[in-house]
Amino acid sequence: MVPIKPTIARIWRGRTLPENADAYEIYNYEAGIKPLIDKALGVQTFREDTPTYSEFMTISYWESVEAMAAFTGGDPKSIHHLDRDKEFLIELPAGVQVLSIRSSHGTLRPQEGGKSGDA
Repeated sequence: MVPIKPTIARIWRGRTLPENADAYEIYNYEAGIKPLIDKALGVQTFREDTPTYSEFMTISYWESVEAMAAFTGGDPKSIHHLDRDKEFLIELPAGVQVLSIRSSHGTLRPQEGGKSGDA
């Protein structure tokens, strides 16, 4: 079976206060990322910590805009906020970025447990 190549990347960003970052990372993974893993071709999560905020970014990869729209329930740029996002996020994101993948190089290898270890 030939693997399906993603043609679309959907990028979501959100920021928390540093003292809420660890709790939000756990909550976001359980409530937001796990369901996404079952639908998207691939998912990556990122976190940047600064003295005043922690930013989270999720990139999901899709076969097509239509496949992504089926997941979002219509508009591929619409956001389904998680139940506790208002509690954790500094501000609720108004939208996501949807990009066409023009080239891709290298192979990503998933790590055990869905989270990366210390480098």
